[in-house]
Amino acid sequence: MPEFRGTTICAVKRDGKTAIAGDGQVTMSESIVFKNNAVKVRRIYGGNVVLGFAGSVSDAFSLSERFEGMLNKFSGNLMRSAVELAELWRNDKMVRKLEAMMIVADKDMLLIISGNGEVIEPDGGVCAIGSGGNYALAAARALVQETNYSAEEIAYKALKIASEICVYTNDHITVESV
Repeated sequence: MPEFRGTTICAVKRDGKTAIAGDGQVTMSESIVFKNNAVKVRRIYGGNVVLGFAGSVSDAFSLSERFEGMLNKFSGNLMRSAVELAELWRNDKMVRKLEAMMIVADKDMLLIISGNGEVIEPDGGVCAIGSGGNYALAAARALVQETNYSAEEIAYKALKIASEICVYTNDHITVESV
């Protein structure tokens, strides 16, 4: 059965706002664009948390649902929920096989939850994951250093730049912010 993959997610924290942007491309195997307008960035926990995911589509949905469950269990505490999900990811034989990564943010914190079950707070308030993640990260860092754009503008423009370089990233971009 073919794998559905391919996405780029970029997050920027600036001036008290955090924006997460994601493209809309879903790639089947290595060469077929299966869908070009998927939404991989969404608001959860009553709109107080924004989440972007990359990796195998079904795995990413499964992890985002589990993360939302953790937020409910721990009263919206982002760090505690991320650490508990990471622990579950490492220790549960079924969850351990899930191939995905997430960027999560609330009004105070920005985190990457990696496919190895790690929780990482990025340096400089900028991070990116997925197939075009390195392109988006480089663009976002440059825009943060050299412009006065808002977090939303930088996240969007970084994804747009990545879409022009990475064949697994398109310019159907969704941006959510907290």
